[in-house]
Amino acid sequence: MLFAKTLTDPLGADASQLARGRYGVIETRGGQLTAIYLRPWPKIASALESEWWGRRYHERHAGDRCLLFYNQPRRCPNYLALTYILSSRDTSFASFRRALQVLDEVARIKRSDAILCDAWNLRISDRLFARWGWEPHKPQAWHRNYIKRFYGMYPERSEVDQEELLAVQ
Repeated sequence: MLFAKTLTDPLGADASQLARGRYGVIETRGGQLTAIYLRPWPKIASALESEWWGRRYHERHAGDRCLLFYNQPRRCPNYLALTYILSSRDTSFASFRRALQVLDEVARIKRSDAILCDAWNLRISDRLFARWGWEPHKPQAWHRNYIKRFYGMYPERSEVDQEELLAVQ
């Protein structure tokens, strides 16, 4: 893929395209999935980018918008990496939570074994990670690595969650 592609029905009609795409951005607004953008290259995040770009974006952009970047590494095709989350100043908890729920659905569609993340933001507690099914992975001095394991056993969805996930604006 040479150009980014927008999927407006990623969990329905566009699911086969989503399964083939290795790199993507999940966009949520107002607690609902807006779109998933497939990217031709991976998102590589750094601490400098997070502090400089992420903080300024958050301060300067109003509205309820959350962007979640994920990668499917070529060396580990059965895993997804939650690379970066970018939010605007007025992003609600519902939009943040919906983005994570959609990432779980992406993992289900791609038949991923697990999702990995390196949490830089210290305001996200270990307790919250544990509540949402994440556990510590490979402890390191300056990194908080977490993993959410599936191995074919994906969390059950209620009918309400299914309808809300598929309600694309």
